[in-house]
Amino acid sequence: PPPVPALNEARALLVALHAIDAAGRLTDAGAAMRRLALPVRLAHMVAEAAATGHALAAATLAVLLTERGLGGDGADLERRLMRFRTEKSPRSVSARQLAERLARQAGGGRSNEPASAGALLIHAWPDRVARARGERGRFVLANGSGAMLDAADPLAGETWLVVADLQGKAQNARITAAAAVDEADIRAALADSIETRRETSFDRDRRAVRVRETARLGAITLAERMLPAPSGADADRAILDALREHGLSLLDWGKEAETLRQRLGWLNRGLGAPWPDVSDAALLDRLDDWLLPFLTGAASFAAINSGALSAGLVSLVPHDLQRKVDALAPTHFDAPSGSHVPIRYDGEWPVLAVRVQELFGLDKHPAVANGTVPLTLELLSPAHRPIQTTRDLPGFWRGSWADVRTDMRGRYPKHVWPENPLLAAATSRAKPRGT
Repeated sequence: PPPVPALNEARALLVALHAIDAAGRLTDAGAAMRRLALPVRLAHMVAEAAATGHALAAATLAVLLTERGLGGDGADLERRLMRFRTEKSPRSVSARQLAERLARQAGGGRSNEPASAGALLIHAWPDRVARARGERGRFVLANGSGAMLDAADPLAGETWLVVADLQGKAQNARITAAAAVDEADIRAALADSIETRRETSFDRDRRAVRVRETARLGAITLAERMLPAPSGADADRAILDALREHGLSLLDWGKEAETLRQRLGWLNRGLGAPWPDVSDAALLDRLDDWLLPFLTGAASFAAINSGALSAGLVSLVPHDLQRKVDALAPTHFDAPSGSHVPIRYDGEWPVLAVRVQELFGLDKHPAVANGTVPLTLELLSPAHRPIQTTRDLPGFWRGSWADVRTDMRGRYPKHVWPENPLLAAATSRAKPRGT
């Protein structure tokens, strides 16, 4: 038996040429091909040509390809075909008579319209339709291989070829026989093999979804064009697809939504379920649950505001817990000075960064989660530089405050540095002038 790879390749070729069906049964086209004493690719070319009245032209080309030296040895089969038709040698005459017999066997009428060699060859080598790329004489074939012609060859300037013969390695094979062909002939003959696909991509510069339509024949791009941006449900799906590919950094969270996400993340880490996991991985996995319902059908990330993201995050919290978010993880701390100071939840413990003068008189350490979790205090100088970090404010007042006061009085003489901060009035301002 023949080697399995070779057998599979032969079967695939017969299916591609419509000689057998997927189950391996002979088709009507295959039966017509079998009546012709030609290699399978050339038999298919002649049988197909018979249906359009070009059996003799195809048979003549087939004989030219099977008998070396007819019409010369140039790469351009159209030129060789023209010479072959007028050659007077006994060999050429005999070859043309063979072509006439093959054409009669193929049947069909005769068309008054001429057929180009390229248009005929498509039916023999659909996988070797080639498109010019890069420098002159370089081509890519539909089967993905690369091929080349000498830059001086007239065919080297053509956009489209059908390649009948190659010599050398796959990516740098030299074209030894080919014919120019029109794109219209390719599209007409291989319509069933041309794949039209719409590809959605994300334009980072514009922060918008774009849609491109491509028509491809194997490895060759026949055409591509940009389509209008999607809208409605298609746009929403495209937004989700872009997020899954590029990550949540595409979203403009804004301060409100980012803070809410940090608060929920801290509650999840500290209390666990049913507080939702709002890590990147978890949110990407549940985009349909929390983000999709709040999208508006626009294919632009600029249309997704912080309010929509916040609403989406809240929707992940069980309804009976939604009112507890502010109580357990408040956004701000009301300092004794009257300032509304934001609390950060981006670390293991919530952090309050506040100027030390704003806490004078406070003898109880600030806490969240109904007073069960002490805030990490980043005590700041009047210039908002860190002085000390503590989770025990009363201990700080009674301990290291004296050393801090000594150091800070010289640096910031315009601000209040009392010996006993518990008896001083909290303030967010410097001392009044003249004091």
